[in-house]
Amino acid sequence: STIFLFFLFRQVIVSCFQNYANNIRSSGINAEYGGMSDEVAKAQSAQIGGDTIFGKIIRKEIPANVIFEDDTCMAFHDVAPQAPVHFLVIPKKHIESLNKAEDADAPIMGHLLNVARKCADEQKLEEGYRVVINNGKHGAQSVYHLHIHVLGGRQLSWPPG
Repeated sequence: STIFLFFLFRQVIVSCFQNYANNIRSSGINAEYGGMSDEVAKAQSAQIGGDTIFGKIIRKEIPANVIFEDDTCMAFHDVAPQAPVHFLVIPKKHIESLNKAEDADAPIMGHLLNVARKCADEQKLEEGYRVVINNGKHGAQSVYHLHIHVLGGRQLSWPPG
């Protein structure tokens, strides 16, 4: 009976590790980067400076599902949504990251948050939503053009990352 219990215990442990590995694979975790998500892995190799995909969207060189646009900013749905509703709000002025914003950018920064609020209302996120700004490599910023993520449409977990 001791041998039977040993093999039963061994099978439970093996099964748990297999389930864990399957969950990691299906969650977008990238083993090549020490278990980081694909977005974090992209942030580790993101290039600072130069043109970005957001610059191309602003210039209409790349299509986007735009939900708001004015002279200061744009809002559009994320191409890789992490929630039922996931859109980005970006300034048309190139600001590399939050830590590169200057005091003179305060009106733009306030406008971005106000547009995020208005778009969240239009997207019917009355139950709540999360506003995220990734900043720098450790903040998982994968595109060096300031952008605000707005995520909602489901219960979000805490703490993030």
